[in-house]
Amino acid sequence: MLTTEQKIQFDNQGFLNVPGLFSEAEVRSFRQHFMDLRAAGSYPGDSAGVDNDSNDPLKKYPRMIHMHRWDKLSWNWMLDSRLNACMTAILGREPFAVQTMLYFKPPGARGQALHQDQQYLRVQPGTCIAAWLALDDCDEENGCLRMVPDSHAWPILCTAKADTTQSFTDVTVDLPDDVDAQPVIMKPGDVVFFNGQVVHGSFPNTSADRFRRALIGHYIAGEARKVAKYYHPIYRMDGSPVQLDVSEGGGLCGRWVDVDGTPVIEMHRSEPLAW
Repeated sequence: MLTTEQKIQFDNQGFLNVPGLFSEAEVRSFRQHFMDLRAAGSYPGDSAGVDNDSNDPLKKYPRMIHMHRWDKLSWNWMLDSRLNACMTAILGREPFAVQTMLYFKPPGARGQALHQDQQYLRVQPGTCIAAWLALDDCDEENGCLRMVPDSHAWPILCTAKADTTQSFTDVTVDLPDDVDAQPVIMKPGDVVFFNGQVVHGSFPNTSADRFRRALIGHYIAGEARKVAKYYHPIYRMDGSPVQLDVSEGGGLCGRWVDVDGTPVIEMHRSEPLAW
């Protein structure tokens, strides 16, 4: 599924956009399926709740989490052979599957502050990997994904308070002044795979009438023995369950400091995130 050049690109920058991995017909089907589910009511994982009277677009279209636990389409997509083939090429062995998510991001919705997925999954040893399927055109106007190239080589960074007028999450990670998160422009059917250390997020959707929907799977390295409790149960890519231990929170995290005019990461003791 991947060329040698694509594998090198992932290794070098920590993420890779694979164009057209899913067909236009499949994407249309996914969009309709999840819009119908969202219109029908609330589901497990809708911690924010659905509030059609709210002025906040994300209250009308809150993200869905762990749909594979109750939705057959989500289960089948999470274990899709194309995703498996790409991640197996990237990782050198099959991953384990742990999570599905659906982001609707309607017009006017806030983005998500910069973060690292491994901060939450706490995979040991190794890290996690995400498969992020674009269900709409994703560009800067409607709040496309943004990533920091080469940040896959960084440790877990310490969190700071995020601007909740721009982000629906309240924590972020800081970057050196000369480092920016770059936009990842995608077409429907494209899938971007990215390493769990990669710093990523998005800006608000400033378009007048365009959604930026995305179907996301989270996976963990096949050699992993622990992952945070929130992501259990865990599955092999053939759908069979696998038993792993629960990883602990806390540990060390990195903060950017200036050393003789050069930004470097200094390690500090972190506080465990509450799940």
